[in-house]
Amino acid sequence: MIKEVIVVEGRNDTLRLQSFFAVETIETQGLGLSREKIELIRQVNEKRGVILLLDPDHPGETIRKKINDSIPGLKNAFIFKEDARTKKKVGIEHATKEALENALNNCFTYIDDNDQGLKMTDLLELDIDSKQRDKLCHYYHLGKCNNKTFLKRLRMLNITKEDLKCLLPL
Repeated sequence: MIKEVIVVEGRNDTLRLQSFFAVETIETQGLGLSREKIELIRQVNEKRGVILLLDPDHPGETIRKKINDSIPGLKNAFIFKEDARTKKKVGIEHATKEALENALNNCFTYIDDNDQGLKMTDLLELDIDSKQRDKLCHYYHLGKCNNKTFLKRLRMLNITKEDLKCLLPL
């Protein structure tokens, strides 16, 4: 049984999770996320906690950003595209049990602390290329990231420049 309620995009995502875990979900209905649904997520978070587990695609990231911007302190779980893909589609509904367990076991909370921690100049000094960034995203379970998102998620985990130096080159 998972204590928190998991926010997913649709019914098929709920069915996939419930086929493996005793879990309750809130479905956003894709990008059609209403103010009422955000308020429901806020209330559930106050009572039980919420984990965002959204598709590893542009709409999923858009929904994640909208919810995180509206409700600080939510847990976020990420799944990688290669773990949630068919030949034509990408989504939580296609993920394996192992990929879902990995995502849920490695979720973290967004903390927006822009004045402290790792800086973009630190990443530039470390000369992290896109392949290294992708490997670091996998290592830290951050989901697919561009440089700006990568920095933001590393800062949320309090990863330091020294932490990254120890892992490079990957």
